Amino acid sequence: MSAPKDIHAYLAEFEDIPGTRVYTAKRARQGYHLNQFCMSLMKAENRERWKADERAYLADWSLTDEQKEAVLARDYNRLLDLGGNIYFLAKVFSTDGLSFLQAVGTMTGMSPEDYQAMMVAGGRSPEGVRSLKEGR
Repeated sequence: MSAPKDIHAYLAEFEDIPGTRVYTAKRARQGYHLNQFCMSLMKAENRERWKADERAYLADWSLTDEQKEAVLARDYNRLLDLGGNIYFLAKVFSTDGLSFLQAVGTMTGMSPEDYQAMMVAGGRSPEGVRSLKEGR
């Protein structure tokens, strides 16, 4: 019987996947308030307050300064790094009038049409860099 794998080493492996952020318990803890803010936008009255003064609305939430700036910049990739969950972040881009396809397209640097075509064709190619630390 082999020795159990160190949990920290196992979780660190998730950070080695190029272009992917695995939503771990650590990210969930980090992004709790960010994701709660996003969920607040499900209510029409909150969306109206948000649209009227984004900075003032964010002041009511216990987000880090970095999270607040990433929200204001609509830097969705950074928000994922800071604990955002894409399904919660969808409340922000929906409030902005963007579809999921449009928002995710901006995250990949692709047009919505090119992103949609890639996904219809089966998604990202498995060829290319598969490990950040090994560069392969």
